[in-house]
Amino acid sequence: MSLASRRKVRIRLYGTNPADLDQVAREIVDLAKKMGVAVRGPIPLPTKRLMVTVRRAPSGQGYHTFDHWELRISKRLIDIEASERVLRRLMTIRVPDTVKIELQLI
Repeated sequence: MSLASRRKVRIRLYGTNPADLDQVAREIVDLAKKMGVAVRGPIPLPTKRLMVTVRRAPSGQGYHTFDHWELRISKRLIDIEASERVLRRLMTIRVPDTVKIELQLI
C-alpha cells in the first residue's frame, strides 16, 4: 500500500445555519459512499456561541437596560480517503453562502 493511498482529507464545515450545514455534510458523505471510499462522519463538534451585550440607552440616562445578541456557529467534521477523482468531484458540490469549508490533508 503506497503512501498516497493511505492519505486522508479532513473536511471541516462551519456555518450559522445548521440545516444548510447538515445538507452539505450529507451530500459529501453520499458522494464519498457512491465513489466507494471510506468515510467517517459527519461528526458534530461543539457549537460556538458569540454573545454581545449592549446598552439600550447609550446616553446613560434612564433605566439600565441591555440587549443581548447571540450568534451560533455550528461545526461538522468529515474524514474521507484522499484520491484525486474524489477531490475533483467534491469541488463540484454547491455550497450555500452560510457554510464555509476547510480541507486539510492528513
